[in-house]
Amino acid sequence: MLLHNDMDDHSAVAPRPTLKPLPMVIFSSRWLQAPLYVGLIVAQAVYVFLFLKELWHLVSEAISFSEQEIMLVVLGLIDVVMISNLLTMVIVGGYETFVGRLYLKNHPDEPEWLSHVNAGVLKVKLASAIIGISSISLLRTFIEASTLGTDRAAVTSQGVLWQTIIHTIFLVSALALALIEKIGQGVDHPPHPPH
Repeated sequence: MLLHNDMDDHSAVAPRPTLKPLPMVIFSSRWLQAPLYVGLIVAQAVYVFLFLKELWHLVSEAISFSEQEIMLVVLGLIDVVMISNLLTMVIVGGYETFVGRLYLKNHPDEPEWLSHVNAGVLKVKLASAIIGISSISLLRTFIEASTLGTDRAAVTSQGVLWQTIIHTIFLVSALALALIEKIGQGVDHPPHPPH
């Protein structure tokens, strides 16, 4: 008897509402973003190739590298991984938020962050990822400038200053986005009055 009720629940699927032609075209236009996400997957494949190339360079030349040079290459690898993480968030989160459902509920590999992602949360996560990438890049610049000296460094002191200013702007922007998202959540879900 219990089995029969379960089957009735699965077979009772609500009918999909039909849309008029213009709303249907407008709603279907979201699929124009799908090629963009496929393009980002190709870009991620390029980053995987770049990572493997840099990793091979590190392993094959490790004996001749100084500790600082190894640290710079490792920071470069971390930078590539963080950019790849950013691409994954944009691809998976953006597709789920703006194009269509991936139906990953209860899938063992569903990312933890995807269960509560929306456009606002995605913006904050992206801003946080950009800050992480900027931090690694800034750290690499500081290490290069201190270990290689100003005559061999790839950037000038003015370049380091501008990179620090841009990083600070990223940080302030991310804090502002997080604050706006928190305020927006408070407006969407006002506190319940005490009983």
